[in-house]
Amino acid sequence: MVFTKEAAKVAAEAYIPVSLKTLRIDTVLDFDLYIKINGEYILYRANETAFSGHSLKALMEHNVPNIFVSSTDCGGYQKYIEQHLEDILRDDSVDDSSKATIMYDTAQLLVKDVMTKPSSVESIKRSMKLVETTVLHNLKNSSAFHNMLKVMQFDYSTYTHSINVCTFSLALAQAAGISDHEELSRLGLGALLHDVGKTRIDESILNKKGSLSPEEWKLIEKHPQWGFEIILETDILPHEAHYPILQHHEREDGSGYPHHLTADEIHPYSKIVAIADVFDAMTTQRVYRNAVETFHALKEMYSEHFKFSGDYIESFTRMMGPQE
Repeated sequence: MVFTKEAAKVAAEAYIPVSLKTLRIDTVLDFDLYIKINGEYILYRANETAFSGHSLKALMEHNVPNIFVSSTDCGGYQKYIEQHLEDILRDDSVDDSSKATIMYDTAQLLVKDVMTKPSSVESIKRSMKLVETTVLHNLKNSSAFHNMLKVMQFDYSTYTHSINVCTFSLALAQAAGISDHEELSRLGLGALLHDVGKTRIDESILNKKGSLSPEEWKLIEKHPQWGFEIILETDILPHEAHYPILQHHEREDGSGYPHHLTADEIHPYSKIVAIADVFDAMTTQRVYRNAVETFHALKEMYSEHFKFSGDYIESFTRMMGPQE
């Protein structure tokens, strides 16, 4: 393999492995690329250098599955992937499992950015683009949901929970007969950002192992309203995307929060996201309880069908049940 003659050893620091499948031929990278040889990270391509087909061929011929990016360049790589995600998903040389992994990892980094700066218009715009690309991919690939299911992480974090809820919500919407790209995109946005209001709640409360005090519960019950206010201030999301953020804890029988709405008062998007939210919360490992298996989670949710939309809970049960 021929590497740049100027390649230099770099002081030991954190490096992130990235798949060669994510790099697009003839694109100019604004981050450095490294290879690992005998435990040493060697500069392979400096930033502002085009990644050529010759480079890709040479790396693949030498069985190099991953190349590395410095942790300090993580943001640049992340935005590069977001920019080229649609092209990656259209690439027949990238297998379905890799596509699902790339989508999940990209979404996780983006949600982290949103939760760090929830009022950032730039982050919200990036979220909109990501959801639109995901919806297009899902509509063209009937196996997209099950591929995502295989790479989902079920050790709880606000980031993974947001992505899981978005994934389940989009799949449920399609299973229920929604196929319009714009409608699915609006729903997906509301699902991805449904917990943005939790950014106003201290982590010690969100991750508390014991029971919450009445005062702490009052704070938790405010997060849908807070999320709605945060997103409203950005003045960029489609109106319908606001509903799941505000209403995902409302229940058909009026037992939910923050406004104790009943069936006809709850937006259909909110009903879908509510089911996805509860299911992921139950089947994910939490600091204060163990995850519940899919069958038992569905059984418990179905036993409380009066809290959820009957049509949607039936569609979700069929969707998550054993596949023929």
